[in-house]
Amino acid sequence: MAKNPVPPIIVYGSGRTDAGVHAIGQVAHFDFPFDLPVDAVYKGLNSMLPLDMEITKVEKVSDQFHARYDVSGKKYVYRMYLGQFQNPFKRNYTGHWKFPVDLEKVNHALKDLIGEHDFSSFVASGSTAKSNVRTIYDASAQLDSAANELKIEFYGNGFLYNMVRIMVGVVAEIGSDMRPEDDIPRLFKVKDRDQARRTMPASGLYLKKVFMKVRIQSTQLNYLSGRIVGFILETD
Repeated sequence: MAKNPVPPIIVYGSGRTDAGVHAIGQVAHFDFPFDLPVDAVYKGLNSMLPLDMEITKVEKVSDQFHARYDVSGKKYVYRMYLGQFQNPFKRNYTGHWKFPVDLEKVNHALKDLIGEHDFSSFVASGSTAKSNVRTIYDASAQLDSAANELKIEFYGNGFLYNMVRIMVGVVAEIGSDMRPEDDIPRLFKVKDRDQARRTMPASGLYLKKVFMKVRIQSTQLNYLSGRIVGFILETD
């Protein structure tokens, strides 16, 4: 996009993903000074991207829209391969858990994460957040027997540095009887990152969807100039 632009084009994303984390539903916007057909913008962007990224949709939006500040929530999914050894074909796209895990216990533990809490025990050092209070609207796990994967999904108003990967580690340990079933309320009280222990690998984490405060609507214009939003699929 920035090949000889006048003026330079700055892209604003809904948030950052750590190295190794994937995105199925990333959202970004930029101000576009040229008149080009919608299809030309879409094809032009994709022609310049590496093969591990794809723009899935491009739309024109209001100048008031902001991909970061208009976010009302995000949904993440963590994919965990179950087995004594990691599947080599999935090593870059799943985490790995070699212990027997009880799905019912995992889902019971996930219910304790729902609601507004201080997630100080679930944030890695290096976080720049002013507050560790976040709200989880929903959290659930399902077993994909065909893929031999445990998939854990979180929907919340925001997530701290490594928060999802730490939560997954805690509920997996509960599901494998490495922790008491009621350990999450205790972790909220102690506010001690060390007691949450492990951080699951980035390879299993996916940003699934970004929710906006206002509905993103495309226009019927044949040409686009102004603020553009792109929907991005990427893997790292």
